Amino acid sequence: MLSTRGHAEGSAIGYNRQRKGARSYYPLFCTVAQTGQFLDLLHRPGNVHDSRDALAFIEANIGIVREIVGVREIETRMDGAFFSEDIAKKLVDLKVRFTISLPFERFPALKKLIEARKTWHRIDNTWAYADLNWRPKCWGGAFRVLAVRRKTPTPRKGPLQLDLFQPRDYEFDFRVILTNKVTDDAEAVMDFHHGRGSQEGLIGEAKSCAQMDYIPSRKLAVNQIFTVSAMLAHNLGRELQMSAEDRARRDTSKRAARWLFKTLHTLRHIVLRAGRLTRPEGKLTLTMSGNREVRDDVLHYLRAAHAA
Repeated sequence: MLSTRGHAEGSAIGYNRQRKGARSYYPLFCTVAQTGQFLDLLHRPGNVHDSRDALAFIEANIGIVREIVGVREIETRMDGAFFSEDIAKKLVDLKVRFTISLPFERFPALKKLIEARKTWHRIDNTWAYADLNWRPKCWGGAFRVLAVRRKTPTPRKGPLQLDLFQPRDYEFDFRVILTNKVTDDAEAVMDFHHGRGSQEGLIGEAKSCAQMDYIPSRKLAVNQIFTVSAMLAHNLGRELQMSAEDRARRDTSKRAARWLFKTLHTLRHIVLRAGRLTRPEGKLTLTMSGNREVRDDVLHYLRAAHAA
């Protein structure tokens, strides 16, 4: 949610946790987990549902990735706002492996099924799972429905939030995942789905380091260009580091980024130092105080940029 402080073109009043009643934009982002970069953006007013125009956006981005990587396997993970039969079937048709959070509030029968469940299979000391033979009544196709529960570390005080909709238990939290990963074990599916939290960190970093949440104008086109420019600044910072550093890890179960990235704030501090422009022998030169570590860092990234 990108809040405005005025009546920016194309903005609207919708659900806004930070500034209630403020006009805002509600962009939909597509990101690449292994590189921690943005792939695409769907710019929308703030009064739309999360899934508005999502199906066409998802299909378009999968097409972009297919053109780049060919027939390699593509995976995606989504929250409960994108839970729909149309999206699930489209992902199957596109041969994409997926996980989608399943919202309890839309299916009271699922809530009762979870509460009545007696047999849970242990994953570790915190997590357990159960494969459910369940699907929404209005759906024509069947998918794997995986329920997971987490043992809460401390007793709860007071009633659970949304206790009318979610299973009520003071010892466990419950989540349900819809997936077509039928051959993967429950722990792998759970870890993959929980790894989507890295996208929130990516968006948060772009907001704090590249001012992606700033609305500079009342004109829609200007604000769209500014958001895309912030995304590009973030991506270029990651691209520079990927060209300069070796991979730190292979693919993990949560699909964490393969490189250990520095934020743009950290990269800025490499060159954010006092200096002046001089012309020794008539050649324009940036002169800074002598610092071996800074010099080595700057030359390291310059060599990587030239090599790329």
